[in-house]
Amino acid sequence: MSVNENIITGKVYVLEDNIDTDLIIPAKYLNLVPTIPEEYKKLGSYALAGLPDDFIPFVVDGSDETEYTIIVAGSNFGCGSSREHAPIALGAAGTKAVVAQSYARIYFRNCMATGELYPLESTTRLCDEFETGQEATINIPDATIENITTGKSYDLTPAGEVVPVIQAGGLFGYARNEGMIPPQE
Repeated sequence: MSVNENIITGKVYVLEDNIDTDLIIPAKYLNLVPTIPEEYKKLGSYALAGLPDDFIPFVVDGSDETEYTIIVAGSNFGCGSSREHAPIALGAAGTKAVVAQSYARIYFRNCMATGELYPLESTTRLCDEFETGQEATINIPDATIENITTGKSYDLTPAGEVVPVIQAGGLFGYARNEGMIPPQE
């Protein structure tokens, strides 16, 4: 896995349409408090724990992190109940970006608020173009994703003003960087 502020390279985990927040982080784990480091780490171990058993594990039992840096999904990713824990769990597990055809608005907003991972969009149905375990590189400034395994490259919708917010670690980090609120002491 390789990550800098503009390029993300790593293994891909493929999901379909309508992956709801209960699949991303089941409600029974919402008692974990992400601001407590041990509980933040534990949230990562439960990322995508709600998926049916026919999916390969996103996080292997006994681990707190996933080997999948990038999630590729269909439409309406993050639908269901509003929970900030959903992008936090994926970020805590080590995921750096989700590339989907579309997002539930609240999930997209929670990605920005928390700064955990990039919510990127593609007009191409990439969940039909990738397989779990393939390698990919996302170029944020160029708005592309390349399937390293097949050599094919796809355009993404430019992330625009989302980029500096994610790179600042979320809305509060961005507001501090821009002088909108005082620095943390």
